[in-house]
Amino acid sequence: MLYSTVTPAEKRAAFRARLATGELLRFPGAFNPLSARLIQDKGFEGVYISGAVISADLGLPDVGLTTLTEVATRGRQIARMTDLPALIDADTGFGEPMNVARTIQELEDAGVAGLHIEDQVNPKRCGHLDGKAVVDSDTAIKRIRAAADARRDPNLLIMARTDIRAIDGLQAAIDRAKQLVDAGADAIFPEAMVDLSEFEAVRNAVDVPILANMTEFGKSELFTTTELANVGVNIVIFPVSLLRLAMGAAERGLDTLAADGSLKPVVESMQTRARLYELLDYEQYNAFDTSVYNFTV
Repeated sequence: MLYSTVTPAEKRAAFRARLATGELLRFPGAFNPLSARLIQDKGFEGVYISGAVISADLGLPDVGLTTLTEVATRGRQIARMTDLPALIDADTGFGEPMNVARTIQELEDAGVAGLHIEDQVNPKRCGHLDGKAVVDSDTAIKRIRAAADARRDPNLLIMARTDIRAIDGLQAAIDRAKQLVDAGADAIFPEAMVDLSEFEAVRNAVDVPILANMTEFGKSELFTTTELANVGVNIVIFPVSLLRLAMGAAERGLDTLAADGSLKPVVESMQTRARLYELLDYEQYNAFDTSVYNFTV
């Protein structure tokens, strides 16, 4: 009932322990707190909170328009609703190194288990769009050092994302990844790798966990979890997938309503009221009400 009884500290410790096993952890993207509950119910290992999804939910493009307050608020709403660890997109850290430090503590207070800071020029853009620009090594390193120094819970996972592959090639991404690990990154997110061999090359170059972004319509092929596990990837995210599925279904439903004047033809494809109530745990709320309001008027 209400929120998760697993504390943020417990989630972070469990996340670290699970990462240490070397297995591949699957983190579908939650577009709201209810979808986070669904991800947990379906047996996945974690929940991802995408900056692109937060932007889209606000009706905005993913070009650095969201604020730390908006991201931390959505992170808190999602993280508290699930027992799973939540990994959140912190973009470029919302400013200079001191701003990055504040970002870390705000998101730590929001209850996430980990976050990633990227090396794009601020304002950033979606990692699978053309025309990206990245900061120099010194700036990227300062961001990660500020992040690592600012956390209060040592189990909060500080992940460094690098977008340099699309600009200067794979070797530049490997070199940048090594620098970011030396700066204090606990994990590496090499964005927009084009094939499995590139993920494997990054895996072989660093001794920390690496993440694969399996976003649809992007630069990377949609590899299976087995394929990614076989080259040593530790975390795979599906950042916008659930939002795309939900919006696709919503658009088809509205088309049906406009054409037929009724949603009767698509009712069978809807989530039932019973299933919604199950996810919301109505039964526990009813039991709580009964235990409190047990008098007769």
